[in-house]
Amino acid sequence: MLKRILKIVLVFVVIFVVTVGIYFFVEKPPVAEKIIWGVNFSQKHAQNLGLDWRQTYLAILDDLKVKNMKLLTHWDLLEPAKNQYYFDDLDWQISEAEKRNINLILVVGMKTGRWPECHIPAFAQNLSKEEQQREILELLENVVPRYRESKAIARWQVENEPFFAFGNCPWQDKEFVKRETELVKLLDLKKRPIIVSDSGELSFWLKAARLGDVVGTTMYRKLWSKEFKTYISFPLPSAFYWKKAQLINKLFGKKVIVVELQAEPWGPKLLYDSPLEEQEKTMNLEQFRQNIEFAKKTGFDEFYLWGAEWWYWLKENFSEDEDALIWEEAKTLFSI
Repeated sequence: MLKRILKIVLVFVVIFVVTVGIYFFVEKPPVAEKIIWGVNFSQKHAQNLGLDWRQTYLAILDDLKVKNMKLLTHWDLLEPAKNQYYFDDLDWQISEAEKRNINLILVVGMKTGRWPECHIPAFAQNLSKEEQQREILELLENVVPRYRESKAIARWQVENEPFFAFGNCPWQDKEFVKRETELVKLLDLKKRPIIVSDSGELSFWLKAARLGDVVGTTMYRKLWSKEFKTYISFPLPSAFYWKKAQLINKLFGKKVIVVELQAEPWGPKLLYDSPLEEQEKTMNLEQFRQNIEFAKKTGFDEFYLWGAEWWYWLKENFSEDEDALIWEEAKTLFSI
């Protein structure tokens, strides 16, 4: 634990030095003329919030009127038993997106977002690393051909922050992510772009840029640090993200988009185990507005908000609370 804390402190020192330089020596990022706003969606997360996930999904599409979505798949839902695939739920999600001309980013792999991040089915949990990797490649060989003809899928995302040590995951392997991206390229006859993502605050995106056609980044403003046992706010200027994106473009010719913009709480416990008062310490209506305004100042032109399921949970369960208005506030983004 001490080694991990020292590593995090070192990262923060580097970030501080870079930030100071940005404050004094870098001009402000340009404001994008047109911004694409989308959301993330996880069936499992909606279910864990106690929601009817289909109702939630349709509300996001038809009430929020979202036109761009990053759709998280989870290995344990797709293959609950070895070689026994269950695609009914994902088929339905993609079909509903097709009906509404939604542009989807489909996330595939072992680590696809939402706790525990790595969604390993029971049959694969005690396998060796090599055996797990064979199973993951077989998963891709079943998922990509099934959906490659869908007009809704605009891009694939291979894994979620595969180089960032977060979540209950058994291993990290850059070479394996490379094998995954190559396999998806081979299987997708339409050769859609592949996104590889990394932490926005604790990475310079170099590994992701080497493998992905597009780099995906996160953007978090306020959260609980388990290492320091307190809430922290990232004191990063908008130019911190913009300048890194310019570097990636210069070195690799790759675009950077924000695949995870914080729009829900990040506290010491999971949302399902945290009272609303605790949740509001890191996300509320005012913080939501601040995060949106900050995002606009980064110069980026594509953002996928993290938390649409939580907005719906607020609306359905705490309609008298001011923060339930986040749902209505979000509507203004997607109506532009």
